[in-house]
Amino acid sequence: MKKILILLALYIVNSMAMATPVNVNNADAKTIAAALAGIGQKKAEAIVKYRTEKGPFKTVEELLQVTGITKKILAKNPNDILLSDTATPAPSPETKK
Repeated sequence: MKKILILLALYIVNSMAMATPVNVNNADAKTIAAALAGIGQKKAEAIVKYRTEKGPFKTVEELLQVTGITKKILAKNPNDILLSDTATPAPSPETKK
């Protein structure tokens, strides 16, 4: 029984540490907040508001125009920010050279 509880705890911790890629151009604020490290509900709502007013994000770097979004936050989520519904993450600033 103790082994099962330990395995279950490890599984839960592992699941929480692994973010799910999210399309920031069509996800709702709750989904964005749940999927991306360093982004809570308020920042996620700011992302949705920005894209509603300005249109879809064309680059990951454009997220830096959203209040509260920093380079550090983008660096925490290099493979989890999608700009379309494809499974390929958007290029991060480090990969563009």
